[in-house]
Amino acid sequence: MTEKNATVVQIKGNTYAARADSNHWVVMDTKPRGGGHGAGSSPKELLLFAIGGCTSSDVVSILQKKRLDVKHYEIHLSAKERDEHPRIFTEVHMEYVFYGDNLNEQDIEKAIELSTTKYCGVSAMVESTVKLTHSYRIEPADQMPVTAEQTAVNNN
Repeated sequence: MTEKNATVVQIKGNTYAARADSNHWVVMDTKPRGGGHGAGSSPKELLLFAIGGCTSSDVVSILQKKRLDVKHYEIHLSAKERDEHPRIFTEVHMEYVFYGDNLNEQDIEKAIELSTTKYCGVSAMVESTVKLTHSYRIEPADQMPVTAEQTAVNNN
Protein backbone atom coordinates (compact mmCIF):
# COMPACT_ATOMS: atom_id res chain seq x y z
CA MET A 1 0.00 0.00 0.00
CA THR A 2 1.29 3.46 -0.92
CA GLU A 3 1.25 6.25 1.64
CA LYS A 4 0.53 9.85 0.64
CA ASN A 5 1.37 12.84 2.83
CA ALA A 6 0.22 16.44 2.90
CA THR A 7 0.79 19.50 5.08
CA VAL A 8 -1.57 22.43 5.50
CA VAL A 9 -0.09 25.64 6.92
CA GLN A 10 -2.10 28.62 8.17
CA ILE A 11 -1.08 31.84 6.44
CA LYS A 12 -3.47 34.21 8.19
CA GLY A 13 -7.04 33.81 9.45
CA ASN A 14 -8.72 31.15 7.34
CA THR A 15 -6.17 31.35 4.52
CA TYR A 16 -3.98 28.27 4.16
CA ALA A 17 -1.28 26.87 1.93
CA ALA A 18 -1.12 23.14 1.34
CA ARG A 19 1.61 20.96 -0.09
CA ALA A 20 1.71 17.23 -0.71
CA ASP A 21 4.17 14.72 -2.16
CA SER A 22 4.33 16.58 -5.50
CA ASN A 23 5.87 19.51 -3.58
CA HIS A 24 3.51 22.05 -5.22
CA TRP A 25 1.79 24.64 -3.06
CA VAL A 26 -1.96 25.27 -3.34
CA VAL A 27 -3.70 28.18 -1.61
CA MET A 28 -7.02 27.52 0.09
CA ASP A 29 -9.17 30.29 1.46
CA THR A 30 -12.64 31.31 2.52
CA LYS A 31 -14.59 34.45 1.87
CA PRO A 32 -13.87 37.43 4.13
CA ARG A 33 -17.12 36.83 6.05
CA GLY A 34 -15.69 33.40 6.94
CA GLY A 35 -12.41 34.80 8.22
CA GLY A 36 -10.51 34.46 4.97
CA HIS A 37 -9.34 36.82 2.29
CA GLY A 38 -10.83 35.31 -0.88
CA ALA A 39 -7.27 34.66 -2.06
CA GLY A 40 -7.70 31.04 -3.11
CA SER A 41 -10.11 28.25 -3.83
CA SER A 42 -12.15 26.78 -1.01
CA PRO A 43 -11.47 23.20 0.05
CA LYS A 44 -14.80 22.09 -1.46
CA GLU A 45 -13.94 23.79 -4.75
CA LEU A 46 -10.68 21.84 -4.71
CA LEU A 47 -12.71 18.66 -4.30
CA LEU A 48 -14.66 19.54 -7.47
CA PHE A 49 -11.35 20.27 -9.24
CA ALA A 50 -10.05 16.89 -8.07
CA ILE A 51 -13.08 15.01 -9.38
CA GLY A 52 -12.91 16.84 -12.72
CA GLY A 53 -9.14 16.49 -13.03
CA CYS A 54 -9.13 12.80 -12.16
CA THR A 55 -11.83 11.75 -14.60
CA SER A 56 -10.44 14.07 -17.29
CA SER A 57 -7.00 12.46 -17.02
CA ASP A 58 -8.60 9.06 -17.58
CA VAL A 59 -10.90 10.07 -20.42
CA VAL A 60 -8.31 12.06 -22.37
CA SER A 61 -5.70 9.30 -21.98
CA ILE A 62 -8.13 6.64 -23.20
CA LEU A 63 -9.20 8.74 -26.20
CA GLN A 64 -5.57 9.46 -27.10
CA LYS A 65 -4.87 5.71 -27.10
CA LYS A 66 -7.85 5.29 -29.43
CA ARG A 67 -6.37 8.05 -31.61
CA LEU A 68 -9.48 10.22 -31.52
CA ASP A 69 -8.72 13.67 -32.86
CA VAL A 70 -10.17 15.73 -30.00
CA LYS A 71 -9.22 19.34 -30.74
CA HIS A 72 -10.30 20.70 -27.35
CA TYR A 73 -11.79 19.19 -24.21
CA GLU A 74 -13.33 20.59 -21.06
CA ILE A 75 -15.51 19.39 -18.23
CA HIS A 76 -18.13 21.43 -16.38
CA LEU A 77 -19.01 20.37 -12.85
CA SER A 78 -22.03 21.49 -10.84
CA ALA A 79 -22.63 20.49 -7.25
CA LYS A 80 -25.61 20.65 -4.96
CA GLU A 81 -24.76 21.43 -1.35
CA ARG A 82 -27.10 20.85 1.54
CA ASP A 83 -28.11 23.82 3.69
CA GLU A 84 -27.40 22.31 7.11
CA HIS A 85 -24.00 21.56 8.62
CA PRO A 86 -21.89 19.83 7.68
CA ARG A 87 -22.58 21.49 4.30
CA ILE A 88 -21.61 18.53 2.17
CA PHE A 89 -22.15 18.00 -1.52
CA THR A 90 -25.13 15.75 -2.10
CA GLU A 91 -24.85 15.61 -5.90
CA VAL A 92 -22.19 16.38 -8.48
CA HIS A 93 -22.95 16.47 -12.19
CA MET A 94 -20.13 16.29 -14.73
CA GLU A 95 -20.69 17.50 -18.28
CA TYR A 96 -17.87 16.36 -20.57
CA VAL A 97 -17.49 18.55 -23.67
CA PHE A 98 -15.48 17.40 -26.68
CA TYR A 99 -14.62 19.56 -29.68
CA GLY A 100 -13.66 17.90 -32.92
CA ASP A 101 -14.96 16.53 -36.18
CA ASN A 102 -15.91 12.91 -36.81
CA LEU A 103 -15.55 11.91 -33.15
CA ASN A 104 -16.80 8.41 -32.42
CA GLU A 105 -19.57 8.56 -29.81
CA GLN A 106 -19.09 4.94 -28.78
CA ASP A 107 -15.41 5.56 -28.00
CA ILE A 108 -16.31 8.65 -25.96
CA GLU A 109 -19.04 6.81 -24.05
CA LYS A 110 -16.68 3.91 -23.31
CA ALA A 111 -13.91 6.24 -22.09
CA ILE A 112 -16.33 8.01 -19.73
CA GLU A 113 -17.73 4.70 -18.52
CA LEU A 114 -14.25 3.30 -17.80
CA SER A 115 -13.30 6.43 -15.88
CA THR A 116 -16.49 6.62 -13.83
CA THR A 117 -16.68 2.91 -12.99
CA LYS A 118 -13.08 1.72 -12.88
CA TYR A 119 -10.23 4.24 -12.97
CA CYS A 120 -11.05 7.54 -11.25
CA GLY A 121 -9.93 7.15 -7.65
CA VAL A 122 -11.35 10.50 -6.54
CA SER A 123 -14.84 9.63 -7.78
CA ALA A 124 -14.57 6.21 -6.15
CA MET A 125 -13.74 7.86 -2.81
CA VAL A 126 -16.77 10.17 -2.81
CA GLU A 127 -19.43 8.12 -4.60
CA SER A 128 -20.67 6.44 -1.41
CA THR A 129 -21.82 9.83 -0.06
CA VAL A 130 -22.29 11.95 -3.19
CA LYS A 131 -24.57 11.11 -6.11
CA LEU A 132 -22.36 11.40 -9.20
CA THR A 133 -24.00 11.87 -12.61
CA HIS A 134 -22.64 12.74 -16.01
CA SER A 135 -23.52 13.75 -19.51
CA TYR A 136 -21.49 14.64 -22.55
CA ARG A 137 -21.75 16.59 -25.73
CA ILE A 138 -19.73 16.76 -28.89
CA GLU A 139 -19.24 20.10 -30.60
CA PRO A 140 -17.72 20.77 -34.03
CA ALA A 141 -14.08 21.83 -34.05
CA ASP A 142 -14.96 25.25 -35.46
CA GLN A 143 -17.06 25.94 -32.34
CA MET A 144 -14.18 25.41 -29.95
CA PRO A 145 -13.49 28.23 -27.51
CA VAL A 146 -10.24 30.14 -27.67
CA THR A 147 -7.99 28.83 -24.93
CA ALA A 148 -5.25 30.73 -23.14
CA GLU A 149 -2.68 28.49 -24.82
CA GLN A 150 -4.06 29.25 -28.29
CA THR A 151 -4.16 32.96 -27.53
CA ALA A 152 -0.50 32.88 -26.42
CA VAL A 153 0.55 31.04 -29.58
CA ASN A 154 -1.40 33.41 -31.84
CA ASN A 155 0.09 36.49 -30.15
CA ASN A 156 3.70 35.42 -30.74
